[in-house]
Amino acid sequence: MENKNFVIAVYVDNKSGVLTRVTAMFTRRGFNIDALTVGETEHSEYSRITISMRGDDYVKEQLINQLKKLYVVKKVEVLEDEPIKRELMLIKVRNQSENRSDIMTAVDVFRASVIDYSTEGMCIEVTGNPSKIDAFVKLMQPFGILEMCRTGIVALDRGTVTLLDK
Repeated sequence: MENKNFVIAVYVDNKSGVLTRVTAMFTRRGFNIDALTVGETEHSEYSRITISMRGDDYVKEQLINQLKKLYVVKKVEVLEDEPIKRELMLIKVRNQSENRSDIMTAVDVFRASVIDYSTEGMCIEVTGNPSKIDAFVKLMQPFGILEMCRTGIVALDRGTVTLLDK
């Protein structure tokens, strides 16, 4: 079977220990996560976990079935049909006078923002789909990446139907 990328949205109780229960299930079953993001939803009693993984249809179905068995999980859905995906990255690069204009041009082209600036380095915020983030990282490598941090994917289905409506 073919390994594919897929994104799963999970509504869970917004209580302490819930993330531990969910991630422990991944560990017990040997699932590997590419990215995992968590945050409170429009309903304060729920959090939303967005999981990005690779695997075949069997792995996807197993994961969904195991998540549905957890009592803290309220809803599980695979986001199909190219959901809206975004990621945030903070990246710190060397700020040398001979490269400064090239870095600033890249910041403008990628619609990024310089959020901290010093004579030795600058911190840049980039938001977009994962391929945009990857392209920006590749472009910054020759200038000297000092440090970077990526959030992982957050995703929503297109249209007006919500996860809880399904």
